[in-house]
Amino acid sequence: MQISESIAVIQQKIKEAQSRSPYAADNVLLLAVSKTRSVDMIQQAMAAGLRDFGENKVQEWMGKYESLPQVNWHLIGHLQTNKVKYVIGKTKLIHSLDSLPLATEIEKRSQQAQVETDVLVQVNIAEEDSKSGLLVPELPGFLEKMADFPHVKVKGLMTIGPNVTDLNQIRPVFAELRGLFLQEKARALPHCVWQYLSMGMSYDYPIAVEEGANIVRVGSSIFGPRVYS
Repeated sequence: MQISESIAVIQQKIKEAQSRSPYAADNVLLLAVSKTRSVDMIQQAMAAGLRDFGENKVQEWMGKYESLPQVNWHLIGHLQTNKVKYVIGKTKLIHSLDSLPLATEIEKRSQQAQVETDVLVQVNIAEEDSKSGLLVPELPGFLEKMADFPHVKVKGLMTIGPNVTDLNQIRPVFAELRGLFLQEKARALPHCVWQYLSMGMSYDYPIAVEEGANIVRVGSSIFGPRVYS
């Protein structure tokens, strides 16, 4: 299937998921995960109407940024503090804020560049050792401390569904993140803007949409299986 055809199928499935759930957002951003993909493949997705692309590794993303600076770039992988200096002012959204040292470095670099950096706080709902993110009990206190970082703007939450074969085990995780999003939004912390709920990937994005995601991160369903060199 061509990239454009794959995108059309995914967008239709998103609409179908929206239509069958009372929790679904009115608008859902299809974020194309372009890690390991060529500039040509990204351009094909752009020709099909996509403008937002997500990368995991800063070093790989830097080369693509030079070729395609007009793209709305999202950093969706774990971000090391020593790589922050390369992304400030060049990304639309960092999806993976998960520690105060990282927030401190983003604040420092953003202040130096005289910009505000939009971020999502990553929550490890399933408490999997293989995944980054705050544990649920850590979230309220962490968000309160974000008041100390005026150049870092919390725009919402992100999670990664558990790696399971039974999709019924994924829904409670997404439902819990939606609940946390609404709970924290109700607290109305002045330094947080509750705009984005990022969850769902190629294998579970319809469930994520049903549970309220307004950003889904889809890679292989758009571009095909990854080929690692």
